[in-house]
Amino acid sequence: MKAEELSTRSSVQARSFTHRCGALALSIVAPAYNERENIRPLTDAIARAMGEVTWELIVVDDDSPDGTAGEVATLAGEGAPIRCIRRVGRRGLASAVVEGMLAAESELVAVIDADLQHDETRLPVMLELLETTDVDLVIGSRHVEGGGVGEWDRHRQRMSRLATWIAHRLAGVRVSDPMSGFFAVRRSVVEATIYDLSQQGYKILLDILTASPTPLKVVEVGYVFRERHAGTSKLDVVVLLEYAFLLIDKLTRGLIPPRFVLFCAIGGLGLACHLAVLDLAVGEGVPFLRAQGIATLCAMAFNYMLNNAITYRSARLRGWRFVIGYLVFSAVCSLGALANISVANLTLREVGSWPLAGIAGALMSSVFNFGVATHFVWRPRRPRRHGKVVLRAPD
Repeated sequence: MKAEELSTRSSVQARSFTHRCGALALSIVAPAYNERENIRPLTDAIARAMGEVTWELIVVDDDSPDGTAGEVATLAGEGAPIRCIRRVGRRGLASAVVEGMLAAESELVAVIDADLQHDETRLPVMLELLETTDVDLVIGSRHVEGGGVGEWDRHRQRMSRLATWIAHRLAGVRVSDPMSGFFAVRRSVVEATIYDLSQQGYKILLDILTASPTPLKVVEVGYVFRERHAGTSKLDVVVLLEYAFLLIDKLTRGLIPPRFVLFCAIGGLGLACHLAVLDLAVGEGVPFLRAQGIATLCAMAFNYMLNNAITYRSARLRGWRFVIGYLVFSAVCSLGALANISVANLTLREVGSWPLAGIAGALMSSVFNFGVATHFVWRPRRPRRHGKVVLRAPD
């Protein structure tokens, strides 16, 4: 549905009684990590766009080391309608947005990037649609009339089209821009879906659309995506993997942990690595048992490095922790191999089928390795201090 198809009132008529009484009209949630340089420009831009409408900006900061929380405190001390939710030991855009929405004071909540890539001048339009119609959700879309992707290169445009196609085919979503991070929603919608949200990765809009127990009334308004104002983009290959996590969670209805699927996929690549090294070593005349040992060590190292870089990216090990983690991971995999053999042998005796025995053993070792590695190798660590954070600006 397009915004132009709705019958809306003028901006003056859209001001409700609560507005006139000075009640908060819109809560705006901006998830942030290392966005200190963008906070003041974002606040100023929203103030210009909203005019006399009452609003608040909730910055949900994942304990940024650049002082994002301190910048929010400074602006709040200057009288700006801004506050910060500082999350220590937790990461993730989707979960940050959910926490911000649940902390909102207004029934109407908008989500916007902290880097000024979203067009804040569309916020009043979104607010008016929510106030004057029965729409549940207003999406800022790059793919309807008035929208655009700005200066994206062809590679990024192809990635976006592929992700949208997957959302349409696998998740059954029928909006033009399900990957948008710019939208406004009634808080009651969030509260109705909160226990079914996976909160995986960066695509919270898709999460809400697929988690809602009833079809949502949605309208899309066009906006042109802009270049980041300051700082470094968070878009990389891992973001696409986290999108895959979300789809896995939705398709399996949360029965299979997405991280376990990725752990097993990397295990499959490790098997390919093992066979390649084994073939190379045997071809060079290395005795089989020695070649098997070399291949096993190479596969363990391969699996460990990929899991450290991708599967457990938020708990990535570096320095001496990386070395110690590898030793623990190797020990875990060795125990997993014993579990594999034991379960496979038991299954073979009971069932008499070696394919089923092999599958049972592999499944057992995968579950064992995943559980133990998650707990002992990449266990959550106490967050580091980033220096003093000013929680209250001086008078």
